[in-house]
Amino acid sequence: MASHQDHQLHFVFFPLMASGHMIPLMDIARLFAQQGIVVTIFTTPHNAARFQAVLTRDIESGLQIRVIQVKFPAEEAGLPEGCENFDMLPSPELVFNFFAATALLHKPVEKLFEELTPKPNCIISDVTFPWTYSIASKHHIPRISFGGTGCFSFLCAHNLRVSNVLESVTSDSEYLVLPDLPDRIEMTKAQLPDGTVTAKLKDIGDEMAAADTETYGMIMNTFEELEPAYVKEYKKVKKDKLWCIGPASLRN
Repeated sequence: MASHQDHQLHFVFFPLMASGHMIPLMDIARLFAQQGIVVTIFTTPHNAARFQAVLTRDIESGLQIRVIQVKFPAEEAGLPEGCENFDMLPSPELVFNFFAATALLHKPVEKLFEELTPKPNCIISDVTFPWTYSIASKHHIPRISFGGTGCFSFLCAHNLRVSNVLESVTSDSEYLVLPDLPDRIEMTKAQLPDGTVTAKLKDIGDEMAAADTETYGMIMNTFEELEPAYVKEYKKVKKDKLWCIGPASLRN
């Protein structure tokens, strides 16, 4: 006879180690646990310590939340020892190194994932961890990505990428109209995020976009009344598999 454990839903969360990403996804993980779902959170020792008090209270109240700590390969990626969060970076120039370090988490995480019980039913991963898609695919479970910045920025980035409009811009000070948006918005190339125009970060962005194309759907830390036109348009990009469940801070 199948045990109760076999029938329990088990969701595995992968928050990016940056406050604007990690705090809302932690709140969302706690919301899932309140629904009786087994929740496992993968993070690093320093980041686990930041949430220890609040998660301990949740666990003591009966919520099934587990935190698995994985050593962050800071030094292997050219970062100072112990640098485990974006707010610990000594220089913005090390952002690429930080993302390189997160990619190195793939192998140790995959090994630990194999040992999880009950068998996971779904991965909810920050959009910046494209390698979690391969873990989900290997285990034949859905991956849902998480976006912490709202539909406006994701729609802008998507439209810039697919339109190739930046290829015709010759000057950093030249204004361009961001394509296919509900409103007319003009920016210069210099005003765009580094990930849009910097080669190394653009490559990372392309990896994220490729994984997200194969991903089951996306949850966003926003709400439709805040940006209705942009939610509507980005839902078209995501083929309606977009769920706005923010602001997650209301959980507190």
